[in-house]
Amino acid sequence: MAGILRSSCIDNATGDEVSVVMANRLNAYLKDFSECFRGDSTVRASVVQELRTHLEDRDRELREGGLSEEEAAKISTQDFGSPRLIAQQISEVYSQSTWQEAFFAALPHLLVALLFASYGWQNPVCLLIVWMMIAFTVVYGWYHSKPMWFFPWLGYYLLPVIITGFLLAYLPSGWVWLAVPAYLPLALFALAYIMKQTASRDWLYVSLVLAPLPVVFSWTLALGINGFLPGNTLVARSQAVIPWIVVSFLALAIATFAFTRVKQRWCKTVILLVPPTLIMVLVTLLNRGNIGFWGWLILMLALFILAGPAWLQTRSW
Repeated sequence: MAGILRSSCIDNATGDEVSVVMANRLNAYLKDFSECFRGDSTVRASVVQELRTHLEDRDRELREGGLSEEEAAKISTQDFGSPRLIAQQISEVYSQSTWQEAFFAALPHLLVALLFASYGWQNPVCLLIVWMMIAFTVVYGWYHSKPMWFFPWLGYYLLPVIITGFLLAYLPSGWVWLAVPAYLPLALFALAYIMKQTASRDWLYVSLVLAPLPVVFSWTLALGINGFLPGNTLVARSQAVIPWIVVSFLALAIATFAFTRVKQRWCKTVILLVPPTLIMVLVTLLNRGNIGFWGWLILMLALFILAGPAWLQTRSW
């Protein structure tokens, strides 16, 4: 994007077609537009290039009509209006996905809800099939321009990596010292790389990826790791709250669907933050005595991580 803004119009056209005056005014206009644009960086780059072409064409028409270089440059940018207003309008248009894209974005949450509703979570084969579907979808989306619907799937793809890190604490003390040095650098590198790639597109996409995190940790800490293992005595206890777990993931599906359909970014931020927070409150009310100090610390950290990208985004409003 910076390269697009810094590039001179003279490099894209001959000196006769685009004047130096127009080049300076155009770059200033596009710089203001880019700074005001909120949304996907790939969309922003495409829109800036398209806007540059339209402004150059308009400048050329005005000069061919007899106006001086300075007058043509001034009028061509004024005709398009305020760069801040144009950026806001265009970003809202491009921030809304189609109904089909919204459904695909919500689909991983629906699959997980179905997994619990059908008690497929107790069947390793069902778990493997669902995870393979998620992995295939993530690989497909990664190599096909990472569309918006891809990011909720990415969150579930990364979830086993994150959960594994917390499960290391349950290993015998001797194994912990062997597993952590081998696991931690690789996991952190992979997570940092993927989060960087996601944030380069849009900070809100990071929150979209991390949305399942507080929900999964809430129920896992409330019921205990063993509560989800088939054959364990705690399975009966976990079955009693299965309907609430299903509702939790259905709420995430609805929130994700709404996120992709609304245009205003402040609405997207609220949609991302409210459901996980309400779900954590629900888990607290149902399992107040089962979450210890460290459990609360992990939950607060997960919620803080989820809210971080959205908070950073609001700082630029």
